[in-house]
Amino acid sequence: MNKRTLILGSTGSIGQQTAQLVREPGSGLQVAGLAARGSWKEVAAQVNEFRPAFVSLTDAGAADELRHVVSPSTTVFSGPDATLELIQAADFEIAIHGIVGAAGLAPSLAVLDRGKTLGLANKESLVIAGELVMERARTRGAAILPVDSEHSAVFQCLRGEDTARIRRVHLTASGGPFRTKSAAEIAAATPAQALAHPNWDMGPRVTVGSATLMNKALEVIELHHLFGLDRSRIHVAVHPQSIVHSMVEFVDGSVMAQLGPPDMRGPIHYALHHPDRGTSSLEGFSFELFQNLTFEAPDLERFPALELGFRCVDEGGATGAILNAADEVAVQAFLDGAISLPEIASICRSALDAGKGQDGSTLDGLLRADAFARDHARDAVLDACRK
Repeated sequence: MNKRTLILGSTGSIGQQTAQLVREPGSGLQVAGLAARGSWKEVAAQVNEFRPAFVSLTDAGAADELRHVVSPSTTVFSGPDATLELIQAADFEIAIHGIVGAAGLAPSLAVLDRGKTLGLANKESLVIAGELVMERARTRGAAILPVDSEHSAVFQCLRGEDTARIRRVHLTASGGPFRTKSAAEIAAATPAQALAHPNWDMGPRVTVGSATLMNKALEVIELHHLFGLDRSRIHVAVHPQSIVHSMVEFVDGSVMAQLGPPDMRGPIHYALHHPDRGTSSLEGFSFELFQNLTFEAPDLERFPALELGFRCVDEGGATGAILNAADEVAVQAFLDGAISLPEIASICRSALDAGKGQDGSTLDGLLRADAFARDHARDAVLDACRK
């Protein structure tokens, strides 16, 4: 029987790559539901191809358009709670969650509340509310399978291993498009330059985060929650080729790595078929790709955003929610041409400083911290524009 799959964020980068894997001959996968925001024409094409029973669009107007072009047998949920209604209604085994940003937290909790497997590409769920999300998974008996390439790599390296025997996890980072650029060149970077990632095909927020290493800062927080690691056991290594997706160093000095071409379909495929390894046409080893694997230390002077992730691990509480919210606002301001690339980290640091004491013990408290950080970041953007 085919594995029934929800695709959350079906028109985004993760969603489209998941769809590619579903349509592979003999994939053994069936789309039970699709969730998107407002791209109704793209969703209509997906509905006509995969014939899911349920679809959700948070844009009510787009949902009305969709209803006119899909079969009446397909239920279309609409409005701000549409994704949650889809998760409650659909019969599925795994949800591949590629919704971007803080909007992905509620769907993550909803999937876990149903006791289903969560294939998590929405790192913000763990960055914002890692303790709550992991506790929800434990109490509901639900599995979280990381879809970020680095965390999937760590997960694969730890199969059959005791996490207490980890000395350090080496989280790899490509270094982004500005790895070899000077501070002055980074300060003058345009959005187009920041979005030109040398290796990966990702959405705009993640790609800008790769350029600043803020994405790696968020992944440090995610790693902390997923595997229960403190700062001393998390290490970041810049690996420009993006072939070694991460490494686990054990207490005996052995280092285990997971390697593969820089293709997000790899970790998505692993999550979809876990605990098995399904057959795929994805590329594996090649002399051309694997012939030159190098590593270097990150430069915290040119990329100060990385340290903010470790700060959040140390301080805990609502700091992850604050960092994520401020970054979302600052990245959009950069893409809009309102601030420079280095100002993203400055605004995020300012939000963390201002947000000390915000309640991180409850979901309501975390959401208030999120709102506080967004307001603070917007004010900081306005201040930067006045200078």
